[in-house]
Amino acid sequence: MYKYWEISKTYMKTQLVWRADVIFNMVFTVTKILFAYLLWGMVFKDRDMAGMFSFNGMLSYYIASSFLSQLEMSGGISAEIYDRIRNGTFSKYMVIPAGIERYFLAMEFGIVLFYIPFDFIAAIIWIFIFRVNFTFTMDLQVIVCAAVIAFLGLLFMAQLNYLLGIMALKFPGIQTFLMIKDNLAMLITGGIVPLALFPESVINILKILPFYYVTYLPAMLFSGFCREEAVSGIFIILFWCIVVQAVINVLWKKYVKKYQGAGI
Repeated sequence: MYKYWEISKTYMKTQLVWRADVIFNMVFTVTKILFAYLLWGMVFKDRDMAGMFSFNGMLSYYIASSFLSQLEMSGGISAEIYDRIRNGTFSKYMVIPAGIERYFLAMEFGIVLFYIPFDFIAAIIWIFIFRVNFTFTMDLQVIVCAAVIAFLGLLFMAQLNYLLGIMALKFPGIQTFLMIKDNLAMLITGGIVPLALFPESVINILKILPFYYVTYLPAMLFSGFCREEAVSGIFIILFWCIVVQAVINVLWKKYVKKYQGAGI
């Protein structure tokens, strides 16, 4: 475990080199909240409630959702693996004294740890700027469950991006897979519109999928909604993490035999 912690610390320090990325990441968090403030300000102009949300409840959800979504930065895993495989330098990960997947998970963990305080500061600033009466659950059990679900959601996305990355061992291009993943995740993680506003039949289907638990459910739990899903959400996203890991193990053993370290 020590060597993986060292990998995480190395990537935390690496982020200090790219200071502009830190600023842009905070700006993107602010942009999402500003968009929500302007859009839902018009919607709530003539009404007090939209579904289960009041105006402050809606903004609270978007603040929590934006904070969590900005921590999901594992897309770099698939891009890194794809580039390394295509140019023949992926072999460096195969000779280091660390598991390849665990290396990338440790890398992602270090990056997330680095950005947590900055995203948190951005969210707090906008709570004061917009004078949002931020609704946050005081139920300790719900808070713990939401934190566990958020962590497992980040783990799932890192696993998924690692899986899509190693698909480059088999396919000459993975851009189509990444496009489908990005577009699907953008919609059904609740980043655009809270899923609670969807028809109940659609929500019931989404609850089966892992993306429901990546951003949407933990954001709802932190905001004081969907408490009845707190415990079951842990088991569902954990199930998906196990499933994806099993698929990774199978495909890695199958496709790594095709890697020649020569690139294209």
